Amino acid sequence: MTDNNSVDENPPERQRGPVTLRRSQRVELTTTDQRLLDSRGPSDWVHTDPWRVLRIQAEFVEGFGALAAVPSAVTVFGSARTPRDHAEYQIGRDLGGALARAGFAAITGGGPGVMEAVNRGCSEAGGFSVGLGIELPFEQGLNPFVDLGVNFRYFFVRKTMFIKYSQAFICLPGGFGTLDELFEALTLVQTKKVTKFPVVLFGRSYWQGLYDWIQNSVLAGGKVGEKDLALLHLTDDIDDAVRVVQEAHKAWDEAHS
Repeated sequence: MTDNNSVDENPPERQRGPVTLRRSQRVELTTTDQRLLDSRGPSDWVHTDPWRVLRIQAEFVEGFGALAAVPSAVTVFGSARTPRDHAEYQIGRDLGGALARAGFAAITGGGPGVMEAVNRGCSEAGGFSVGLGIELPFEQGLNPFVDLGVNFRYFFVRKTMFIKYSQAFICLPGGFGTLDELFEALTLVQTKKVTKFPVVLFGRSYWQGLYDWIQNSVLAGGKVGEKDLALLHLTDDIDDAVRVVQEAHKAWDEAHS
C-alpha cells in the first residue's frame, strides 16, 4: 500500500518484447502473437507507428541497396514547373550533359521540369541518370529519362539518399523543395556532418537576392560566419559549376586515399 504522496517502487508490470508496461497499462486482452495471426481484426495496425518504423527501415534498406553501385554523383535540384520550352530547361539539359562528360552521375528528384532536363541531358550524353521520387498527394511519377529510379514514402529517407550518394549539390531556380534541400545541405556542411560538399547556386538573377539577404542580414547580424557564407558558390556558367564539383571531389578523394 502507498499513500497519495508516495511512489510505488515495485508496481505490477508486464513485458511486451523490449517494452515494459506498468500499472494499468499492463493489462492487455490479447498477446502479440495472437494479434499477428488473427485475420479477423481490423487493418488499422498497418498505420501504427511501430509498423511505420518497419516501412522506414525497408525504405532505407531498399535505397542503400539500389544506390550502392552508383558512381560519383552530383544532385541537381530545380523546379518541377519549368516547361520544356523555357531557357532554364535547356540549362538543366546542358548541365546534365556536362556532368556526364565529367564522369559524374546526375541525381534529381526524378520529376518533370528542371529535374527531367538534367536527367535527359545526362542520359543523352551517355551518363548514369538517377531519379529519387517521392509519394505526393498529386500524381507525378518519374520522368522518362531516368535510368535508375527509386520512389520513397518519406522525405527524410529520400534526403538521406541525396546526401549520402552525392559529391555536391547544384541548385537551379526552384521553389520550396529546392530551398529545403539547399538549407539542409548548408546545415549539414556547417555542422561538419558532411565534408568537402560544395553547394552551387546556378543562376545569379534568381539567387542573388537570397545571397544578398544572407550576407546583409544573416551574416551581418552575427547568425552565421564568413566561412558559412563561403559554402555557397554563385555562378551562371556551367563549366564553372562543374569545376567547383571536380575540385571538391578531388580534394575529398585525396583526403581519403
